[in-house]
Amino acid sequence: MTRETWTRWPSREALSSDRMTRPRRLLSLLVRAVFIGLLLWSALFRGGVPGWGIALGLVAIAVCGACIAVYFRATLEQRLWLSLASMGPVLAVGFVAHWTGFGLPAAVLWCSAAIMSLERLPLGAAVLVTGTALTAFALVNEDPWPTTAAVTAGLSLAGYVLRLDAEARGNAQRLLAQERAARVAEAESAALAERGRIAREIHDVLAHSLSAQLVHLEAARLLIEGGGDRQQILGRVVAARSMASEGLAETRQALSALRGEMTPVEDFLRELVVSDGASVAVAGERRALTAEASQTVRRVAQEALTNVRKHARGAKVTVLLEYGEGEVTLDVRDSGGSPGELAASGAGYGLLGMRERAELLGGSLEAGPEQEGFAVRLKVPG
Repeated sequence: MTRETWTRWPSREALSSDRMTRPRRLLSLLVRAVFIGLLLWSALFRGGVPGWGIALGLVAIAVCGACIAVYFRATLEQRLWLSLASMGPVLAVGFVAHWTGFGLPAAVLWCSAAIMSLERLPLGAAVLVTGTALTAFALVNEDPWPTTAAVTAGLSLAGYVLRLDAEARGNAQRLLAQERAARVAEAESAALAERGRIAREIHDVLAHSLSAQLVHLEAARLLIEGGGDRQQILGRVVAARSMASEGLAETRQALSALRGEMTPVEDFLRELVVSDGASVAVAGERRALTAEASQTVRRVAQEALTNVRKHARGAKVTVLLEYGEGEVTLDVRDSGGSPGELAASGAGYGLLGMRERAELLGGSLEAGPEQEGFAVRLKVPG
């Protein structure tokens, strides 16, 4: 055994009865009450004991009770010297009881001290107290020596088993507390993740909507500065207003999607490309996607079509949604076209944000020029 084995205290959970079940606590109290009652009956209320003997015995029992109470508190606080000092009077009362003719109470006190020491003290100190108590018991016991040896060995084993049982109970309580703490941390982490997801959804919706509004408002400004036609300017302003209205609708839709109240992705894509004249194709066996995967597909499609309007005006656009095994792929391609009035606007963060969003789900996003036009390809688990 290592030095730590001899000097380590039983855990506080093992020594404390605060977390014991109510039936177990009641059973423990009942056993102690019966034990003390039998001890009092056999020691004090048998025939031939004078009144002063009864009074002295009651005082001794009170002293032992107070010392044992101090012992339990001291061991719970892991105060070694106070624990040993409180156990000393119990052993001494046992010797006095034996010398005055109360052999049974003396034996009970010594055996109890031995068991309590093995149960609650560091093993090194417990061996010392238990050895003293059981040696005193063996020396005065009138049974044959094999019986005495068996009893002392049994008492030692009982004390050690109680120690192991208390340690097992303490370990179980610690594991339960750790599990509860882990569940609380997991719930807090899930709440933070959900808040982050909601923030990303609202950010993406607003970024897309405001970007589209900026395109039309900037075009209107250029037309005004260049003396453009009034109807063209009005058309741009009306388009910006329409984009603002669509942004509010998309925000409501994103919130509904977060609650699980979303329309199928295929229907969303068809509605999205109506104004652009793009084609939408769906391949593979259709299935329900998670809210995160569905929202990512929707946002990437919106961002890709916004880029087409800005950089490839008049291009032919094809949108392919493909359900593969364990993943879903969105492919948006354009045939190339002339840059729009605001091709240079924006900082290029739209697709970068979509790529980060896809990677958070364990997917990927590739975007770049093709032989003809530009392609955006998204893969997410689903």
